[in-house]
Amino acid sequence: MKLARIQTVSGPCVVAISSDGKRFCQTFRAGSGEADMESLIGELVASGSELTTPPAEADWKSLDEVKLLAPLSPRRNVFCVGKNYHEHAKEFQQSGFDSSSKDGEHAPPYPVIFTKAPTSIIANGEPVDAHRQITSQLDYEAELAVVIGKGGKAIPKSEAWKHIFGYTIVNDITARDLQQQHRQWFLGKSIDTFCPMGPWLVTADAIDATNATIQCRVNGELRQNANTADLIFDIPTLIETLSAAMELHPGDVIATGTPAGVGLGFKPPKFLQPGDVIEVSIDGIGTLTNVVV
Repeated sequence: MKLARIQTVSGPCVVAISSDGKRFCQTFRAGSGEADMESLIGELVASGSELTTPPAEADWKSLDEVKLLAPLSPRRNVFCVGKNYHEHAKEFQQSGFDSSSKDGEHAPPYPVIFTKAPTSIIANGEPVDAHRQITSQLDYEAELAVVIGKGGKAIPKSEAWKHIFGYTIVNDITARDLQQQHRQWFLGKSIDTFCPMGPWLVTADAIDATNATIQCRVNGELRQNANTADLIFDIPTLIETLSAAMELHPGDVIATGTPAGVGLGFKPPKFLQPGDVIEVSIDGIGTLTNVVV
């Protein structure tokens, strides 16, 4: 099932999205009308109830009639994982931009965790500000993002799948020069508009997250093309690692890492420029599209 947030005259509202991604249903469940996805997830977890597909006679409307918002507005930073595909870890290490790896190390021995500020989140269709006054090396990173349902601490890998509510797409926009200069990655990745997310969330039963194709196109050119089966640290490992250090909450977002093909991996690098259109697609979710301005 696809879920999204839209802007209404009375404020944000969670809605169901049709399978073709063209329509929405506002009254898709009893007591509907939640303003944010986190409240819905928390309510479902607390009550132990499940979502059901809206009936055929439900009041479906065209999605073109409303403004689509980012599917979540997390209260905490987005948790992110660096260098989690072998080929990307290799291209990053060889690019000269990686100040975090040891000599000769392509794949990290443990998950590399960083965060993006929630203020960097924008929706499908919203512009990415190039921030030319502080960066000249703007890059894209297509990622599958996990959305936590049932929270918990010290979650073992064997139980991790039970704690996932669903998935969405994140484009981990990065200022490579700031990432390199400051060594730690937070500043270069948390700039306003640097976390496109969406276009919606799909529930965990909607896709096979262990075998999903992830692609990124810039101005129609295929740049990234991989499968989540190639993750160095799989999703249960990431959940176990994070929850060992802190309690995970309903609505937390974990961006699982990007495959090879980012702009810095080309010779010469293909950094983003104003006017570039970035499209990130993942099997079973859809396509997240944003334009650099």
